[in-house]
Order: sequence, then C-alpha cells, then structure tokens
Amino acid sequence: MGEYLMLELKHVDSFYGDSQILHDISFAVAKGSLTSVVGRNGMGKTMLLKTIMGLTDRVCGSIALGVRQLIDLPTHNRAKVGIGYVPQGREIISQFTVKENILMGCYARQDGKKKLPELALELFPYLKENLSRRAGLLSGGQQQQLAIARALASKPDLLLLDEPTEGIQPNIVEQIERVIIQLNQEFELTIVLVEQNIAFACRASQQFVMMNNGAIAATGQIDKLSEDLVRQYMAV
Repeated sequence: MGEYLMLELKHVDSFYGDSQILHDISFAVAKGSLTSVVGRNGMGKTMLLKTIMGLTDRVCGSIALGVRQLIDLPTHNRAKVGIGYVPQGREIISQFTVKENILMGCYARQDGKKKLPELALELFPYLKENLSRRAGLLSGGQQQQLAIARALASKPDLLLLDEPTEGIQPNIVEQIERVIIQLNQEFELTIVLVEQNIAFACRASQQFVMMNNGAIAATGQIDKLSEDLVRQYMAV
C-alpha cells in the first residue's frame, strides 16, 4: 500500500435537489489500495461514486485526489485529472464498435493521445479479437469488460467500479474478478469498488466502507469486516 493518500473525503454531504443523499462522509484511500464499498441496496453506495465524479446536484465538504481539490470541478475535468469510472449499467454505446467505445475513454487522457490501451486488450482477449464488432451484439459480461477497457483507456490513477459483476454470467464474473485483483495488485492501480459479494470484497480489498442510510456505518481494514457487521447492515 502506498505511503500517501490517493483520495480523501472530509465531511461530504451530497444532494439531489433539496434531498440530502449522503451525510457527513469522511474516509481516505491510500495510493495503490483497493477499497470495497459495501451495504444493502439503496444505502448510498452508488451515490458515493457519483458524488466523487460530480454527478449529483450539490456537494459540501472536501473531496481531494492527491493534492487536487475536486469539489468545484465539473465531471469531465475530474476524469481528466485521473479518475476512471465504470457506472452501473455500463453505458456503452451499442451502435459503436468495440474499438470506438474503447477510444472514447481516450478523451480523458491527460496527454491527449488517442490509442487503444494495450493493457486492457491483454486483460480482455475477447475484445482484442472483436474490435470491429458492434458493441450492442456483445453479451452483458462482454459489455462490462468493454466498459472497464474504456475506463482504462484514460490511463486513470483511480478507478471507480460500481458493481462490475452484477447480473453477469458466472464464467465472465470470475474473469472480471481476476482482472480487478490483477489491476490492483500487479499494476498498482488504486480502486474503489462497490460490491455486494462479501467473499470477493474480502478476497480483493485491503479496506472496506460500510454504507447505511447515506452515511458510513463502519470503515476499517478488511479483516475488521466481521460477520456481525455483515449481518447487521447487509442481511435482508
């Protein structure tokens, strides 16, 4: 784990219109670490990532990427300073080819270069072999691979992943989980992962953030994510 912070939130409140959706969120993510955000559905996990990306109406508090304060930056500029984001639903463009979808991620590159990310194509051989295929013809799991590849095309310092294995066929779930761990452990990419699968979160992460009703119920090293906490905040 790195010696300095990649991402730090201090006393963050987030709003849609007049409705407050996040309450007094404070936590830090070390450079090179993987943090899993866990909790029941509807408790604020997705809203946390959207808030980091500047996709809510209003935010109070402090969100810093390294030494850079993000709170007043528009979303496209947050991507340009080094945040890759894979949202729920993937949001790939079905009429575009695999190659065209991946290259869209290059618009956020700091050096402005428009080239396919070799790392992403190594990690996802199917994409490499099907660059000219229309993205709408891909399975859900293949589209998820494409969304991750597109995020990697921006050469991010921090990757935000919102439930990347939800609703995907099991053989591709295993591959995506393996790639996430590889990106973090081998390539030292800092990752914040929204994840419902506690077994995978425990296997992949160094730290967890447990969300409950738009606030942080617990946070700490992954070995502190106890069965009691899971039962209290995740059992239906």
